[in-house]
Amino acid sequence: MNKIKMAYFKEEDVIHLIVSDEKEMGSIEISPNITAELNEKGELIGIEILNASEFLRDSVLDDAQAKLLNLHVKGHV
Repeated sequence: MNKIKMAYFKEEDVIHLIVSDEKEMGSIEISPNITAELNEKGELIGIEILNASEFLRDSVLDDAQAKLLNLHVKGHV
């Protein structure tokens, strides 16, 4: 497997994760702001995340909150 590369386009607020340098032949919308890019065999070659700063902020906050709640619950058992 190739190394995954990442590019961030600040003005567009887009993160592009590149799994392979193969030509994109299709894509699938995973969620409103996340698209999986596919090669001609239907294999994943990249992921595009729109509104990336908001997506990452929300993901990190959700993850941190879940861990804090889990620690809180474990501490009171």
